[in-house]
Amino acid sequence: MNNAKMWLVVKPTVGVPLFLSAVAVGSFAVHVAVLSNTSWVSDFLSGKELGAGDMEASAAMLTDPDTAKAAYVIPATDGSRDVTIIMPDGTPVQATLKAPEIHASLKITE
Repeated sequence: MNNAKMWLVVKPTVGVPLFLSAVAVGSFAVHVAVLSNTSWVSDFLSGKELGAGDMEASAAMLTDPDTAKAAYVIPATDGSRDVTIIMPDGTPVQATLKAPEIHASLKITE
């Protein structure tokens, strides 16, 4: 045994239970991290089809009222300033981007 002199400093009645409890705590921490950071493990343990938790989570994100009102925006490829905005119900809306208007100007006189 390579570390035989360790037992001259630490009694085996203290060292062995301490070592085994450290291994148990580390293993528990790893299992908790896997269960809380993945969706497929909980699907597997509950008997659902793998990936069902991902679909439920994405459906919950789509029904969240704090999300944007437009699903996504597609810029035109012909170089114009027209864009197509697709609304959440699938209705396309055409919009034109304009340069900002200057409503007032400051004229400096010397």
